[in-house]
Amino acid sequence: MNSLPVDLLLLSIATPLVAALAISLGAPLRLAKGIATVAFAVPALIALFLWSRFSGETQHATYAFYTVYNTGLQAIGIHLSLGLNGISLPLFVLAGVVGLAAGLYAIQSNAERLKTYLVLLLVMQGGLMGVFASVDIFFFYFFHELALIPTFIMVGIWGGKDRNYAAMKMTIYLTAGAMLSLIGLIALYHKSGANSFDLITLREALLAHGLKAGVQNYIFGLLMFGFGILVSLWPFHTWAPLGYGAAPSSAAMLHAGVLKKFGLYGLVQIALPLLPLGVIEWARPLAILAVVGNLLVIGFITIAQRDLKQMVGYSSVMHMGYAFLGLTTFAAAGTFGIGGVVLMMVAHGFSVALLFLLSTSVYHRTQTFDMTEMGGLAQKAPVMSAFFVAATMASIGLPGFANFWGELTIFFAAWKFSPLLTTLAVTGVVVSAVYGLRSVARVFFGPQSEAFAKVAAEKPVTDLTCCEKLPALILLAALLFVGFWPKSISTPLNSALEAIYHPPAAVLAPAETAK
Repeated sequence: MNSLPVDLLLLSIATPLVAALAISLGAPLRLAKGIATVAFAVPALIALFLWSRFSGETQHATYAFYTVYNTGLQAIGIHLSLGLNGISLPLFVLAGVVGLAAGLYAIQSNAERLKTYLVLLLVMQGGLMGVFASVDIFFFYFFHELALIPTFIMVGIWGGKDRNYAAMKMTIYLTAGAMLSLIGLIALYHKSGANSFDLITLREALLAHGLKAGVQNYIFGLLMFGFGILVSLWPFHTWAPLGYGAAPSSAAMLHAGVLKKFGLYGLVQIALPLLPLGVIEWARPLAILAVVGNLLVIGFITIAQRDLKQMVGYSSVMHMGYAFLGLTTFAAAGTFGIGGVVLMMVAHGFSVALLFLLSTSVYHRTQTFDMTEMGGLAQKAPVMSAFFVAATMASIGLPGFANFWGELTIFFAAWKFSPLLTTLAVTGVVVSAVYGLRSVARVFFGPQSEAFAKVAAEKPVTDLTCCEKLPALILLAALLFVGFWPKSISTPLNSALEAIYHPPAAVLAPAETAK
């Protein structure tokens, strides 16, 4: 299924990287903005086009638009192989759309050293497109690191309060998580006997020869904690709210909205289907960490936040608890909960990116992130108020938005796994409503605080500009589109899950099967 004249997957990766090089070679600022606009738009348009062309027919194994390039590293099993299946497709679209919104918001921001800022964002965007287009897990990991490095730099240079400490903490935690993940991936490569990092070849080798239960448990544990740190699994989460609070808005949008999905995607696409016995072994500990830690502990910490951006950061960490809970339902509910995890990842990516964008827009008008020093903003900025209310409702999981389908699916699957943990997880919706609605009330309604009144007197408060409305509208439209038509994601997703996921006995070592 690849009758296209050019490899659009490769083009979606190369365009931002080439644009970053062109801008860094000395393009004038006005030209740099134009180049960046095109470079952010091209991956988004390619992603949407490929989504429209994805009919469920596959070209190679479960992948469509599949292409392999000669890297000169074939002797050790490394190939640049690009393709999309029903799992990677929605996340590839997420990367393109959020990248476009973040790029447009950065271009109009007039940040200091704007050209350098755009170069780093473009490198990050190229890496993100490569993460979800890669079939070879070496390049899957490589593109993640390519996208991660600019994050540290942007936090350190353009970050806000405590940016140096935040950048250092992010570096330590994310490097540790990446190293654990790499060890797990290398162990999987070694134990599979496939002599290849290609995911299709690994899957075929494991189906043919299998892995002992103990080996699966060991490798899955490495991947679970490695990827879990990258996704902010409790108690390894403290880097995330601090980092997002300090990060410039577009960097926070790309990292929280897209890059943080790398770990969950790795578990769904690689770890769970290849190591199902490891999933069963680790399911209950992971579920307890997700529900008690991410959903309840972090949820109550989120309620206590007075800083708007910190609240959004903690909210992002909290909602990862739903995704981790969905992963643990595999043994009890099959792939039903896994599909909910992917839906949740996409919906969370759009909603948290929109909330970070709007939080910064609020700051530009109030000169503070302290919600106790705001109030009454809806009268002066009704459009921004409407966007923020919609984004909050989406984050809570209101029907009509994409988040609703992800959370609902996970709850149904989790009930088969553990009614008690599911009941506790559902209380997370109440917690989300408390902090979400309270933030709306504090920022946009009620009387103005004295501090905000002084700011408004010195500089009249205006509503969102056209340059701010466009990226916000892109993200809100994506949330509503998936919310009203979830089958646009779930149909190809279900086909891929049925083809990739196998019963635990399918990847069990033959000797153990005989026993």
